[in-house]
Amino acid sequence: MLYHVSGEFAIRWMTAVLTLTPIFIIFGVTNLYVRQAMGIATAIWSLLHFILFIWAEGFLETFTQVNYIAGFIAIVILIPMLLTSNRKSMAILKANWKKLQSLVYIVIILSLLHIILLDKTWLIYGIIVGLGFIVRIPTVKKKFFEMRKARKKSKSKK
Repeated sequence: MLYHVSGEFAIRWMTAVLTLTPIFIIFGVTNLYVRQAMGIATAIWSLLHFILFIWAEGFLETFTQVNYIAGFIAIVILIPMLLTSNRKSMAILKANWKKLQSLVYIVIILSLLHIILLDKTWLIYGIIVGLGFIVRIPTVKKKFFEMRKARKKSKSKK
């Protein structure tokens, strides 16, 4: 039961983190510290989920089903992301830091696959993540930036 709850929190945090960029695109609101803290929370809940799974089912069970393998790969990718979620790593890795952090897109796809194959409640997460991906499409993103700029302009005229 505990590993199911921890898995729910992990996917919720991951979905929440991935909504931060669309929120910035649409509203212009951003905070790196909040994003960083939410990313760390995502990784910690995911690791806790994996540890509890291993404790309840055993490590070898990880490789018995496709959904478990997808979750395992997601965890393996999250570990270096967690370890480099700090200012020192950003300074050392420079442009490579952003490339490493962009692996979160692979992690969310693997995580969604993991919960879809488990027949868990996944649709809401899929919809939120899907809408977030749509907002990131360059032409859609540009439209939102233009709308924000126009709205700012009209407010300044009043």
